[in-house]
Amino acid sequence: MDLHEQLKKLFPDHQPSNEPEIVDETPHELFVQKEPMICQYEKRKGKPTTIISGYAGSEEDFKILAKEIKSKLAVGGSFKEGEIIIQGDFRDKIMKILQEKGFKTKRVGG
Repeated sequence: MDLHEQLKKLFPDHQPSNEPEIVDETPHELFVQKEPMICQYEKRKGKPTTIISGYAGSEEDFKILAKEIKSKLAVGGSFKEGEIIIQGDFRDKIMKILQEKGFKTKRVGG
């Protein structure tokens, strides 16, 4: 018994639609600003952290950017009060990622 037969037994009145699904494949465009984003190094509770701030676009775009950076670097982090906080000192890698996306960056601290 295959899956289709099992589903027919569970839902005998269901009629599958023949309409194709519409999937929006367009990637989300981030707002690229003229002022540089600040990429600074700090120690919090004795542990190194990288803090990215200075984004002028919407907060949702900044959260998307934070998620992308964290996944590319395979590190933990958070988004708080308009700043992306990344665990570890990844300033050079983060600046390279941001510059590839068209952002200007400024290195601060250490």
